[in-house]
Amino acid sequence: MSGRSRIPRAGTEINRRHFIAGLSVATLGAIGLSRCATDGRPQVAGVAAEASKPAPRLLPPPPKTARIALPHGVLSILPGDGDLLALTVDDGVSSEVVHAYTQFAKDTGVRLTYFVNGIYRSWTDHVDLLRPLVDGGQIQLANHTWSHPDLTKLPLTDVAEQFRHNHDFLWKTYGVDVRPYYRPPYGAHNEHVDKVAGELGYTATTLWSGDLKDHAWIPADEVLRMAEQFFTPQTIVVGHLNHEPVTQVYDQLVELIRGRRLRTVTLDDVFLRP
Repeated sequence: MSGRSRIPRAGTEINRRHFIAGLSVATLGAIGLSRCATDGRPQVAGVAAEASKPAPRLLPPPPKTARIALPHGVLSILPGDGDLLALTVDDGVSSEVVHAYTQFAKDTGVRLTYFVNGIYRSWTDHVDLLRPLVDGGQIQLANHTWSHPDLTKLPLTDVAEQFRHNHDFLWKTYGVDVRPYYRPPYGAHNEHVDKVAGELGYTATTLWSGDLKDHAWIPADEVLRMAEQFFTPQTIVVGHLNHEPVTQVYDQLVELIRGRRLRTVTLDDVFLRP
């Protein structure tokens, strides 16, 4: 399709000239920029408000004029003093949890960044629900590699392919170029991984400063306890689209955000794209 960008293939060496040309095309033609209900889907507990008494919306994101330059190096906190909370959610093992999280966002206005592993069917199961929120900027998609390997244990050509494959999938499926943000699976990266990522346009190695600890199954009250600890100003919190207990505490999560007067943001709400 005209204007759509694919990361060029290469061997061990990445063809910088082709990459720069492809990035220019993407810029000119862009469309937008690890782990319940009667129809069988998990319900989003407490999020769907009664028609006669709609739940109050969360605080809006900052104005676009407040965006700042993306800092160099690893990104794990939001700089400065403020009221911002970046809730970033990884993987997508469970199609039901991806559906529930996305419905949670639609119902409450919470802004999320999804770090996607495209290998999971959840990302094609829920395009119709997710795509409007992506197009509107409420949910941002970012690269978590195609199949969630430890990148530090792969040949660099395979590292590049993990980024390319996922990049191409997200472009074809959602029409967005998700550069520059990538999250290395398990948080495992080194200078070689970062160099390959950077040469493909993934210059923002994104980690976290708060963790819901739900990469493995934990009880819902433990998820909430982690949120109470880490839903604080300027924190990048990592959660996971993998296990059902988080869907049981959506109402408590949104009340925690509201009670602390936090402003949920995507990474694009905070930083200017390079």
